[in-house]
Amino acid sequence: MAGSAAAATDGPLETIWQAQPGPQQSLISCPVFEVFFGGARGGGKTDGVLGDFLEHADAYGEHAIGLMIRRQRTELIETIERSKAIYAPLGWKFHEQDKMWRAPDGARLRFAYLERDADAEAYQGHSYTRVYVEEIGNFPSDRPILKLLATLRSGAGVPVGFRATGNPGGPGHQWVRARYIDPAPAGYSIIKDQLSGLERVYIPSRVGDNKYLGGDYVAQLRASGSVELVKAWLDGDWSVIEGAFFDCWESSRHVIRPFEIPKDWTRFRSGDWGSASPFSFGWWAIAGDDYQTDGGPLLPRGCLVRYREWYGCQRGKPNVGLRLTAEQVGLGLAERAGDEQFAYGVLDPSAFREDGGPSIHERMMLASGQNGRGGYKVVFRPADNARVPGKGAMGGWDQMRSRMIGDLNGHPMIVCFNNCVDSIRTIPVLQHDTSRPEDLDTDMEDHAADDWRYACMSRPWLKPMVDSEKRNETGYAPLEDDPATDEWMTY
Repeated sequence: MAGSAAAATDGPLETIWQAQPGPQQSLISCPVFEVFFGGARGGGKTDGVLGDFLEHADAYGEHAIGLMIRRQRTELIETIERSKAIYAPLGWKFHEQDKMWRAPDGARLRFAYLERDADAEAYQGHSYTRVYVEEIGNFPSDRPILKLLATLRSGAGVPVGFRATGNPGGPGHQWVRARYIDPAPAGYSIIKDQLSGLERVYIPSRVGDNKYLGGDYVAQLRASGSVELVKAWLDGDWSVIEGAFFDCWESSRHVIRPFEIPKDWTRFRSGDWGSASPFSFGWWAIAGDDYQTDGGPLLPRGCLVRYREWYGCQRGKPNVGLRLTAEQVGLGLAERAGDEQFAYGVLDPSAFREDGGPSIHERMMLASGQNGRGGYKVVFRPADNARVPGKGAMGGWDQMRSRMIGDLNGHPMIVCFNNCVDSIRTIPVLQHDTSRPEDLDTDMEDHAADDWRYACMSRPWLKPMVDSEKRNETGYAPLEDDPATDEWMTY
């Protein structure tokens, strides 16, 4: 029967493994070229892909050649152990040195890992009829995955296919969601790739689909995280991010409806340069007084309001830049600003490097044109690039988080208009760097976050820890009292 494997014994055939009805069976019987089997924890995903290759090997014998990939070598251990419980009783032989199963009829399944994206280069020239990537969200970008897709070919006419599994969260959450979830959130709908014409499909899995997991497993999950995180684990909710660097982000507090910025509010710009990778530029206003938004949070005096952004990313290709020149970007910034006047601008310090010619910033500035006041329309200064705390100073991420958390009354000190779609898309899903937890993973799409960080470092803010009488008129928290003048000093 399809989706099952049996071993011969002295008596009747013994069923070793059988696909569970529902998503697992749908995976094994799916004819689509590329399948993402993902969602909740405990949804039977590993068994699903191991069973899929059994079915493939049964159909094509020695012409069935599979590759199963994980990000880390240690992650392979559990998958290999589970495969031994299924494949060994069927007469398959495991070659420890090559990490490869060989079936009695000659089918082969190899296990490997790609610790670095560049490791995918080693598979150029290989030919496989099935490629599996377990926990695909552990890959920060789709680049190594696309290289693996190029290995799918068969001289024997075997239908080839790609299968991936994954949960919400992880360094690759954003691109995985964009590739598989967003085009068809409910799953089971064919998505046709615009470039290749190949088809892919998302098959959602839920913990309830795995009949072999008891209530104890679900109870353990419920006790292991917040309400939102448990929802992601149990329901495969891709709007909730596990291990988010900015776990203080709340759309209801930090994303607001646009309103007309008061003319007396100070305005400035910030930017993170990029060409092959996206650039990110933001337009900011500083709340001059407490301001109650329409149906949203109160913005305290000193709150940073991001009211416009320009993000240079190719549509439908996360983390791929537009490859515009500095001159094109300078003109674009000038056009978008119109007659607005800015107190200052801060830009990624790398844009000020002079490598035998004018810097990126100088080229942008000259291309933007004169502003009629004796200067140029686009002018920046190098941003403070501190990421993590140093001696006697807060790091940029701490400044950003502190503003997100807000003042003593819980009012946010940084927000963005809901038209800043790429900030909203990328910042909440950023993850910690596993080797440096106080920093975020720079392999992810962090350009808007860097842009926000530069803005925050240009307006350092410290949450008040004193009574309102001790606060100065700017709304910034005093750091110390000067005994000579009895004045409060702040940033």
